[in-house]
Order: sequence, then C-alpha cells, then structure tokens
Amino acid sequence: MCMRETMCIAFVVQRYGLEVGGGAELHCREIVEHLSSEFEVEVLTTCAQDYVTWENAYPPGPGTVNGIPVRRFPTVRTREAKFGARSAWLYSHPHTLRDELEWLYAQGPVVPDLLRYLIEHHLDYDAFVFFTYIYYPTVLGLRLVADRALLVPTAHDEPPIYLDIYKALFHAPRAILYNTVEEKQFLEDLFSIEYIPGEVVGIGIDVPKCPDAQSFRRRYNIYTPYVVYVGRVSISKSCDTLLDYFIRYRTAHPDPLTLVLVGRVEIPIPQRPDIVSVGFVSDEDKFNAIAGAELFLLPSKFESLSIAFLESLALGTPVLCDGTSAVLRGHCRRSNAALYYLNYPEFESSLELLLGNPRLRQLLERRGKQYVKSTYTWDQVTRKYRRLLTEIVRNPWW
Repeated sequence: MCMRETMCIAFVVQRYGLEVGGGAELHCREIVEHLSSEFEVEVLTTCAQDYVTWENAYPPGPGTVNGIPVRRFPTVRTREAKFGARSAWLYSHPHTLRDELEWLYAQGPVVPDLLRYLIEHHLDYDAFVFFTYIYYPTVLGLRLVADRALLVPTAHDEPPIYLDIYKALFHAPRAILYNTVEEKQFLEDLFSIEYIPGEVVGIGIDVPKCPDAQSFRRRYNIYTPYVVYVGRVSISKSCDTLLDYFIRYRTAHPDPLTLVLVGRVEIPIPQRPDIVSVGFVSDEDKFNAIAGAELFLLPSKFESLSIAFLESLALGTPVLCDGTSAVLRGHCRRSNAALYYLNYPEFESSLELLLGNPRLRQLLERRGKQYVKSTYTWDQVTRKYRRLLTEIVRNPWW
C-alpha cells in the first residue's frame, strides 16, 4: 500500500517478475520502472509465473522486484485443460453471457483476493493502471475502481475481443493508453469509445549501443549466417508456420542459413542442424542474437505493438513479418525499414531479396534506427503518462 508522499499509482497486471519476459508483462514492468522516479508506484499482480497453467510460483503478499513494491495474490485454479476446445466452441456457436463468463474463469488467472483488495483499498491509490484487456483481473477489477482507472488494452483484432463481456469494459476507464494508431482506430471503431480520453503512447525502446554478436555465436555454436525469431515459440505466435516456411525455403535454397529461435518453446521443434532453439535467455544474449542476425523474422498475426520488432530496428536488423497484423503493416509502412508477406511465395521472395542484397539491408538499418529514435523514446512515453495521470487525479468524478 502506498504511503502517499506523492501521487500514488497502482499498476494491475496478470504476471510480474524478472522471469516473466515479453509481451504486456514486460511492457508493464518497463513503464513502472520508468515512472517510479516521479510517482509512488505499486504493482498488484498474481503469484503466477506461467501464463498457461497460472500455478502459484511466487509467495503471496508484499515484496519487491528491482526495487519496485509488488503485492501478489494467489490464483485459486489453474487454466482448464480443454480451454482451447472451449474457446473454439465459444467463437463459433451461439452462446450466453454465462458461457462467456465461464470461459473467462477457465482462461484464468482467477484471483478473487485481488478483487477484494481493490474494493477494500480503492481510496488508498490516486489512480489504477490496468494492463491487458483480456484477463480476469482487468475484466472484473477495473470497474471496481472505474472512477480512477486507466486502461492499457494491448488489444488487436482477435476472436475474444468480440465477446460481449468486453463491451462494458472498454466504456469504463477514465482514459485509455494505446500502443499504436492502428490499435486506437480499431478499438474506437469496434466499441464507439471516441469520447473516452485516449492517446497513442507505446513504449520507450532501449538497446545496448555496442552489442556483442560474436559472443552469442560462440556461446551457442552458430557458424553460418542466421535469421532470428524472439518470443514465445508457440502456435499462437504462428511459429508452426514459420518453421514450415523456413524448411521449404531451405529446400529450395541450399546456401547455408540457420533459423535461431529465442524464447520459451511450446511446440515440437524439428531436429535439424539448421534450426537452433536456445530457449529463454538473458536480455544481453537476446540483444546479441538480434544484432548478429541477417534478419529478424516475425510470423505473428496478432500484435498490439511488438517490442521485439522495435528492438530489432533499433539494433539495425531489418524485419520480415507477417502482414496479417495491421499493427505490423503500420510499422513497415511508417518506418520504411521492414517488409511483410501474406503467403509463402511472398515470404520466399522477400527473404531471398533481403539476404541477397547487403546494400538494401544497410538502407533499412539506417531507416529503422531513425524510426525508433524519433517515435519510441522514454521521454515521450513518460510525458504522456504524466499528463493523463495528472488530468485524472485533478478531475475526480466526485
């Protein structure tokens, strides 16, 4: 609980910790750490580390992460084993609001103690910032403190966002902080929420000035040119398609090339010498991996920002991504530093073009660095958060 020496802000997110990498959770942690010098902050989260099971891994109660106060609440059930089948049925059949609520509970994380805490300590905080629209803590928690709540939805066009349980949620916050112009336009069109104060904020991107690509090669015994993917190696990120496309490409193009996968593996990986999975690594190894790659490959069809995309551009590594995502297409067009594909022939021709043209890669490197430098700085991000938070606190509903 905050001591109110200055404006007191609670950040609510489904997972939080140094072991939790990527996505909205990393986004939240970096925002919190950059705002901690200006506000009194506290994170309200679960004891879970794994988003698939939601099993309790951290002790409940108050603690700290990188000097930030963190208050954890235990989950009371793990994710339903047949959650995928339940989701497929819900997205494709007529159903009731009760069906949707049961789906929300089956998805997890179910943390009733967190909801009780929000009710009992509502007035102890000047504002609450909820990260990610889709989970139980935000859907059921935000409206409990709606008079002082801001939402960072990290949303994109995906089946669950069309469920009725999310309609009231998007009309509840005092303000919405979007990641991209595409996300803002999509949500305003879908929910008619133009009247809610909102701003495209995104995140600041920090990368090392002098990454050591050779140390990554030595550590993981990579001796050929390589392309890299960073993130969860899962079907939800379309990594099965990436593996298929890469193998087809290598069959047609025998020149040495390795696909390096960096991140937690959730699907079977073909046992081939030209596919190397290094698992979850330190930030240092991640940045070194990206810096040493010929290209960064991003197969995900659903993104609300893609920190990895921006980190790659900041490091000077061009990106080849799936163009299904409006957000990624927007990055490609605004940066003029990346290419996108919509099918295998486009993937093949784009990959061949980029690998075979060093001068083009150098041009994209310069453009990518400039795009990130001009758009995704922490000064811009913290200024926008400060303005919205101050406006909400100075203009209470009562």
